[in-house]
Amino acid sequence: MLFFEPGLALPPTAVRTAALRAQVRQFIAEEIASGGFEPQCNSWTEGLDGAFSRKLGQRGWIGYHWPTAYGGHGGSAFDTLTINEELLAAGAPVAAHWIAARQSAPLLMRFGSEAQRQAFLPRIAAGDTYFAIGMSEPDVGSDLASVRTRAEFSGGRWRLQGRKVWTSGAHIAHFAIVLCRTAPLDPKTRHAGLSQFIVDLKAPGVSIRPIVMLDGSHHFNEVTFDGVELAPDSLVGQAGDGWKQVTSELAYERSGPERFLSTMPIVERCLRLVLTDAPAAADIAAGRLLARLMTLRNMSLAIWGALEAGRSPAIEAAMVKDLGTNYERDTLELVRDAMDADARVAGDSALAHLLVAAWPLAPTYNLRGGTNEILRNMIAKQLQAR
Repeated sequence: MLFFEPGLALPPTAVRTAALRAQVRQFIAEEIASGGFEPQCNSWTEGLDGAFSRKLGQRGWIGYHWPTAYGGHGGSAFDTLTINEELLAAGAPVAAHWIAARQSAPLLMRFGSEAQRQAFLPRIAAGDTYFAIGMSEPDVGSDLASVRTRAEFSGGRWRLQGRKVWTSGAHIAHFAIVLCRTAPLDPKTRHAGLSQFIVDLKAPGVSIRPIVMLDGSHHFNEVTFDGVELAPDSLVGQAGDGWKQVTSELAYERSGPERFLSTMPIVERCLRLVLTDAPAAADIAAGRLLARLMTLRNMSLAIWGALEAGRSPAIEAAMVKDLGTNYERDTLELVRDAMDADARVAGDSALAHLLVAAWPLAPTYNLRGGTNEILRNMIAKQLQAR
C-alpha cells in the first residue's frame, strides 16, 4: 500500500514502515501456506483465534506504538496502523485481541490509573487478555446518553445492575469496560452522571447469552449484570467522566482501517483476477473500488495522526465510519455484478466463497460502531455549529 515513484529516495520513516510491512506480509504468507488460517472477510469480528493473537503478541505486533513499559515497542501510531492494515487486508483472525488493543488500551492509557495500566496493558500486548465493549443496550441503540445500566456505591463497593447487547466477543473476553449511570439521569444534561468500569466477565452475577447470526456464526452477545460487585479500583478515571471518556474511545472505534477493510479479501481477489487479461467489464468496478479505498485510507491516516497528537477527532471518525461501511456494502454489490459481466472473475470459486460468507453479515456494517443515521445527525449538528 506504499505509493512512491520508482527511483525516488524514501524518507527514513517510510523505509522503516516499508520494512515492517514486508515482515508482516512474510509472516502472513507463511501462516497461510502452513494452514495457520484461511483468509476471511470481517476477520476482526469473526476471526476469534487466541493462538494467532498470541503469535502476534510474541512478535510485538499488538500495541507496537505503546511505551515499552506497557508491552509496546515505542514506535509510532503509523507503525501499528501498518501492521493492522496488512492483517485486515489478508483476512487474518485478529478478533480475539482487536477491541482490547484498538480502544480499551488507549482508554486506559489516557484515563486509567497507573495500577490499571500495569495490570492490563502488557497482557493485552502479549495477546493473552481480551476486552469487550459494554456500551450498547436494548432499546437504546446508538444513543449512549440514554443507557440504563447503573452502578451504586454502598459499603465500600460498587454494585452493577443492567444489561448490554451486541457485545462482540464477550464469550471469549476476560473483561469488559462498561458504561453505566452512577448518578440519576438529568434530562437537561443527559451526558452527565456516566462512568466506566472494568468488569471481570467471569465474576458472580455476570451472565452471557449468545446472539447467533443468520449464517450460524456467533460473535455478538447479550451480557447481563445482576448485582455484580466491583472494587473501587475498577472505576476508570473519575465518577461522572464517562461521557468524556467514551467520546474519546469512539474516535478509535470508528476511524480505524477495519471500517473499510472488512471486505478487502474480496477486493484483492477481484483485482488479481482483473489483472490477468485484457481490460473488460470488471475494470470499471475495480476503478471504483480503488478510488474510494484510497480516499478512505487517506482520511483514516489523517485521523490517526490527530489521535497520536492527542486530539479527539470524533466527528471526523464518524465520517470515516459512515463512508467506510457504505463502501464495504457496495463492494459486495460491485463484485457480484462484475462476476456476472466479466469472464475473468465469473468462475472463480475462491471469490464466490468469500462473497457467500460475507453476504449474511453485510447488514451489520452500517450498525456496528453506531448506526450511520445517528452518526450523520452528529456530523450535521457539528457542521451547523461551525
